[in-house]
Amino acid sequence: MTLDIEEIRNRLPHRYPFLLVDRVVSVVPGERIEAYKNLSINEPFFDGHFPGMPVFPGVLLLEAMAQAAGILGFVTMDTTPADGSIYYFVGADGLRFKRPCVPGDRVMLYANIVSERRGVWKFEVESRVEDELAASGTILCANR
Repeated sequence: MTLDIEEIRNRLPHRYPFLLVDRVVSVVPGERIEAYKNLSINEPFFDGHFPGMPVFPGVLLLEAMAQAAGILGFVTMDTTPADGSIYYFVGADGLRFKRPCVPGDRVMLYANIVSERRGVWKFEVESRVEDELAASGTILCANR
């Protein structure tokens, strides 16, 4: 299953400039998702991070991975924010940044469901640029 930007907007409550998933390449409900974020020099955060050497902020890379995981959760549960369901980012473990992401990069976003207990989801997440690891870790999201 693939999702275009309108389907993503139906699954996530985020909007510009904080919607950080451009397309879902594949999603297997209950298992995994593959999505991407295209980085453009026109993104507002590049003006200040860093002038003369633009780098996608690590916290936004983490957020992009969390948004991909949130889409996986919504698809798995067959719910949307319009149904009153929302996923809150509640934690991260073992987060590592291996490579900077810069304008012109297509950042691939991956998430796998590890577990779900009482509305708290655990995901293994990873991001890559041209098959090179950019960041990885484990995140927790709570469905409320």
